[in-house]
Formats: sequence, C-alpha cells, structure tokens
Amino acid sequence: MEEKIVYFENPGEGNTPEVLKLVKDRATARGIKKIVLASTRGQTARAAVEALAGTDINLIVVPWQYGFADQQPFPPELVTELEAKGHKVHFGTMLFHAENLYGSKVPRALADLLRAFSQGFKVGMEVLLMATDGGKVEIGEKVIVLAGTMSGTDTAFVATAAASTQLGKLHVSEIICKPL
Repeated sequence: MEEKIVYFENPGEGNTPEVLKLVKDRATARGIKKIVLASTRGQTARAAVEALAGTDINLIVVPWQYGFADQQPFPPELVTELEAKGHKVHFGTMLFHAENLYGSKVPRALADLLRAFSQGFKVGMEVLLMATDGGKVEIGEKVIVLAGTMSGTDTAFVATAAASTQLGKLHVSEIICKPL
C-alpha cells in the first residue's frame, strides 16, 4: 500500500485549511466516522465543523481541562452549539501535565518523547487518550486525530484508540500530515 504524507515547512494555524481537507479525504477513503480534535479556544473546532459539513463524520473536541489556566478559554456556548450538531466535547485530565498528581516525571518524559515527532503529535496522542478515558471513543476504535502547535491544526494521524491504562494497545497506523 502506498499513501501520501504531507509535510508542512512551518508549524501553526496557517496549515489548518489544508489539514482539514486532507483529513476529510482520508476519513472518507477509510470509512472513519470519528475525528478527535484538540481545540483550546474553539476556532479550530468551528473550522472543522464547517469543513466536514454534509458528511456523517462526528467530532470529539477536547479543550484544556478545567484548572489548567486561570480561565477556561473554550466558550460554553460553543459546547452547546457543537452538541446540537451531533458532536461531542470532552473536558478531561491532560495526562502529560499530571506530574503533580502522580508525583512522577513519566508524564513529562512521554510528552518530550512525542514532541520529537511534533508538538501536534504530542497533543494529538494526549487528546486521544483523554477522549478514550472519557468514554467518547471506544477502545480499539479507529479514528483520525488532529492537533497543532499553539493554534490551529498542523498534525493529523489515523490511530486505534486505547485507554491511558492500556498504552500497549494504542496504535498509530497512518500519518496524514505534520510539520517538518
């Protein structure tokens, strides 16, 4: 099997329109019906809803957990709007920021290792685990994951979901795009 991987020269939100097109095409080609998407302030979620309009693809949007910053930047009215359109929003524990909870440096080490691929890859793995831990994605379900660097999205991959307690079952089968 041969498939195209797109590499962006620069990370960041300028790649969002191309990522969404690539993801829509790959989801359609693979029959994937769920996309797990990191979205801090909601702009990327709004762009994804617009790009996927007219499809039967559902979003699982994962913003920051409550308490990560002084204020939750994801608008509550957007949660209502997304859910009214059949999408889901999940506020869960950001697993790679849990060293204070567990007293271990392992979460930080995992995050640093994943950043070797890209910041978006690290965030994508984290939101996939969060969504699966929260029951929004089934263990063993094949999904597409989108995340980025600072804002927007610049990284997408196809993965088989696993819970954070079953990391050995997590599998990335295809990289759709990422920054160099």
